[in-house]
Amino acid sequence: MTDTSREARRRSQGGTPADEPAGASTQVKVVIPDDHSMVSVLGSGDELLHVIESSFNADIHVRGNEITITGTAAETAVVAELFGEMTALLAGGAELSPAVVERIIPMLRRKSGIRPAEVLSLDILSSRGRTIRPKTLNQKRYVDAIDAHTVVFCIGPAGTGKTYLAMAKAVKALQAKEVNRIILTRPAVEAGERLGFLPGTLYEKIDPYLRPLYDALHDMLDPESIPRLMAAGTIEVAPLAYMRGRTLNDSFIILDEAQNTSAEQMKMFLTRLGFGSRMVVTGDITQVDLPVGQASGLRLVQEILEGVEDIQFARLTSHDVVRHRLVGDIVNAYAAYESRTGGTVPGSVRDGAIRGRAAERGDGRANPRGPRKRAQ
Repeated sequence: MTDTSREARRRSQGGTPADEPAGASTQVKVVIPDDHSMVSVLGSGDELLHVIESSFNADIHVRGNEITITGTAAETAVVAELFGEMTALLAGGAELSPAVVERIIPMLRRKSGIRPAEVLSLDILSSRGRTIRPKTLNQKRYVDAIDAHTVVFCIGPAGTGKTYLAMAKAVKALQAKEVNRIILTRPAVEAGERLGFLPGTLYEKIDPYLRPLYDALHDMLDPESIPRLMAAGTIEVAPLAYMRGRTLNDSFIILDEAQNTSAEQMKMFLTRLGFGSRMVVTGDITQVDLPVGQASGLRLVQEILEGVEDIQFARLTSHDVVRHRLVGDIVNAYAAYESRTGGTVPGSVRDGAIRGRAAERGDGRANPRGPRKRAQ
């Protein structure tokens, strides 16, 4: 790896420029306990060691179970701390991977005061041979907020695990008999398409909007049990409009894609809260699909409910993206573009729906009554 790419990687992980004088070199030795094999620490084919070397401006030499780190005082201290966190995770039974190491490094660089091993070893739900855990510090804070508050809002970009973690907490609460049912809901916003022109019954038209919630359920529960639980009403997946007029007691309720609620819909949803229930509201306020001029209920609710007792706002950023590394880079690139231009990306879906309706009419004006019916 070149010095330029190494420096870019360090900056993306929260590191500072390597501008200390060469004379400030420091050497630190780390001894790995005998009960951990060096393969488990360094990875197969030294893949974990390669990740560490590419992330730090330091020389790392391994001899037996002794690791010698040479570099600036700041860099050597973080590398030594990194190996300490890695051995702590191994001691707790966790397996190390390049992805895990890449998540530990920015946590150490940002000096949050919380050990990465604490974050990455917090088990939320174990199901079907896999364990769901928070993967970043902000995700842990989000999960802790769900435990401590009745209503939690989680706002962040795509790929940060907002809904997935909430659903894991819901399934855990159901299994522990803390609630009697799980209710999952989304607004069926058309995002430039018209539901009326989609084939099938109403449920078949709405199903694609709810499919991501079903997919997450299949990750967390035995697929054969899901139809039975849904038939019994223990798990309900429904559009937001179906919540109107109800009082939801003893339930774990999740509203997903909440940026696409109107202010009225948000108020309607929040006032469904009954005794013994918890609510989690998730959304990305940078991807609003509402018509132009209609305010997002998720944006507005921050001004209305921030500071209200037993309501908590958790915020995730591009640093919390747990999909492909490029997703975080894409989120940052769009944010930088919007910052430079002082607005949203041209041709966004918010005004795309109106332009699409105008195109259907064959002129440059939007039809306020929506698209014309096609000839039968």
